[in-house]
Amino acid sequence: MASSMASISKGVSLVTRLLQSIGLTAVLFVGCTPPGGVSPRTAAWSDQQANAWYSDQPWLVGSNYVPRSAVNQLEMWQEETFDPAAIEQELDWAEELGMNTMRVFLHDLLWQQDSAGFRRRIDQFLGIAARHGIRPMFVIFDAVWDPAPQLGAQPPPTPGIHNSGWVQSPAATALADSAQYPRLKGYVQGVIRTYANDPRVLAWDLWNEPDNENPHSYAREELRDKVARVTALLPQVFEWARAVDPTQPLTSGVWGIENNPDGSNLSEIKRIQLRESDFITFHNYGGAQSFQRQVAWLKQYNRPIICTEYMARPTGSTFALLPLAKEEEVGMINWGFVVGKTQTHLPWDSWQRPYVREQPAVWFHEVLHPDGTPYVQAEVDLIRRLTGIEKALRVGAN
Repeated sequence: MASSMASISKGVSLVTRLLQSIGLTAVLFVGCTPPGGVSPRTAAWSDQQANAWYSDQPWLVGSNYVPRSAVNQLEMWQEETFDPAAIEQELDWAEELGMNTMRVFLHDLLWQQDSAGFRRRIDQFLGIAARHGIRPMFVIFDAVWDPAPQLGAQPPPTPGIHNSGWVQSPAATALADSAQYPRLKGYVQGVIRTYANDPRVLAWDLWNEPDNENPHSYAREELRDKVARVTALLPQVFEWARAVDPTQPLTSGVWGIENNPDGSNLSEIKRIQLRESDFITFHNYGGAQSFQRQVAWLKQYNRPIICTEYMARPTGSTFALLPLAKEEEVGMINWGFVVGKTQTHLPWDSWQRPYVREQPAVWFHEVLHPDGTPYVQAEVDLIRRLTGIEKALRVGAN
């Protein structure tokens, strides 16, 4: 117990010193307030407001989405490679499955490059999505994969490797430089302010896996104090977003805790995520038992719950979770929709063993082939049945 308290004290001191050095102010809660050791929220929606919002939604089902023509967020959104034709076609396929949301990643460099053009393309995307009954959840920052993003032409996919071109936002250089924080604040507030009252936007996911240090891909390129810096900055990002008063709720999803039986011993970042989120989001790549256990302890927060990443067939996380999730009233957003340049049908271990001469026995992520045909027909049939699209089509035919 003494050693644990010493570790906590050391971690808090590190973050406090970092806050002082970069000129940020934040309050760190280190108490053991149940559940999960999370202290009270500062300015999030009330439980009643969050649950009222969720009760107005259909059962939310969708995918983490990037068109098959893009290797990463930058290629998806930059003017030269923005592909509305592919987006239109793919979201039409999603509508045919009964999907009603997509989780879509943005990037701060796109705002810095051309904020007006970026807004126009987001608006075009939202128009396409709305035609297909899809309301996206936009992701503002992302701590996963390459920490050195660059604008312009993006490198082609590395053969045989899962998500070889995906990039972080902000870059490690920006995260390490407090002089860039006003620019990051301008991006956060500029994007959210533009769509703060837009009913086509479902919600804002402020930071994807903020404490992911990418140990199996970019460990050498990561900041040594990345977690401390993000711990200091994440509450500020929530504050920036709330300052423009969006009508949509805010969240940041906890991840990497599939085997945590009761949500105890959470890191400070995960406590911040749970404290500040208007609704709870989480990632789970385990099987049914792991999923159900995680949902059970997250329900203690009395807030809506959406799983924003799941479905990796070899790990036991499959679409077979959907009936359980629907019964539990948990929204479900799987990783990957159409096989394309992200190559996320390949497994995570492709970073250590690229699948160049052979393909994996089972796809890791993704639902459809590039021509829109299902990888597994039974999966598509299950999605259609649970979303009600199959029944609706039968009624329409009669």
